[in-house]
Amino acid sequence: MGYQVENVLSAQAELGECPVWSVREQVLYFVDILAPALHRFDPQSGEHQVFPVAEDIGCFGLNAEGGFVAALRSGVCMLDDKGQITQRIAPNPGDAERSRFNDGRVDRYGRFWCGSLWEPQDRNGGKLCRLDEHLTLTVQAEDIKISNGLAFSPDSRWMYQTDTPNGVLWRYPMDEQGEIGPREVLQRFVQEEGGLPDGAAVDSEGFYWAAMFDGSRVIRLDPADGRIVDEIPLPVRWPTMVAFGGEDLKTLYITSSREDRTAEELARHPQSGDVFAVRVAVAGIAEPLFQAK
Repeated sequence: MGYQVENVLSAQAELGECPVWSVREQVLYFVDILAPALHRFDPQSGEHQVFPVAEDIGCFGLNAEGGFVAALRSGVCMLDDKGQITQRIAPNPGDAERSRFNDGRVDRYGRFWCGSLWEPQDRNGGKLCRLDEHLTLTVQAEDIKISNGLAFSPDSRWMYQTDTPNGVLWRYPMDEQGEIGPREVLQRFVQEEGGLPDGAAVDSEGFYWAAMFDGSRVIRLDPADGRIVDEIPLPVRWPTMVAFGGEDLKTLYITSSREDRTAEELARHPQSGDVFAVRVAVAGIAEPLFQAK
């Protein structure tokens, strides 16, 4: 189908990430990891609120009790609806001076998954962690350079994850208790052939939508074999993540980055860091809420 991409918010975020649609509020939340800040955008009214956060905020999920569960540089915390820390839950299991949390989301069992990146980029020093309903944080996978693209199949049988600089999309089998098995490669990517996989979401048909960093596009992949079946060209070179929103969950929101870009690059891509929206034919799935016991 022909896609009409609209710049819906001139956020000019340094590193816009983790868009999450709140079905209850009918608003889009997202972060600027490096500001650091939590953003709230109401597409109906155009209201845009920015809430400073104490540390680099990699990702967050909506909390059933209100506010958010979030992965900050120092560890996992609870935040109130203004982005202020209300409870520190668990420290970063890596070296917080050289790694920070990055992409993540809540699964359909109500658990919060958060991956980290290794900032020196000289080895695969990132980790994938899970916060369960008892507020216990455990490392579930390692050998990752930059954890990205966390998403779950509609039936929760599969978890997906990308490692951006290594250009790989993995899938992990999940059981009925939400435990994962060994990962397998679903697709590999080469930067020169259309960018590298960043943040992602799964639609109601189970297809995987990935923002292709340095690729100026979003792609839709077949969950059976990782084959690209559709793509949306974008007016920015560095998209970071996607989220389904709107009343019918058929509006795809896309965040983007302007981090470490030269004046010349930004002159060519002046909308870098903004938020975009495009209507798609297949609805997404409402984001689950974190459920603590």
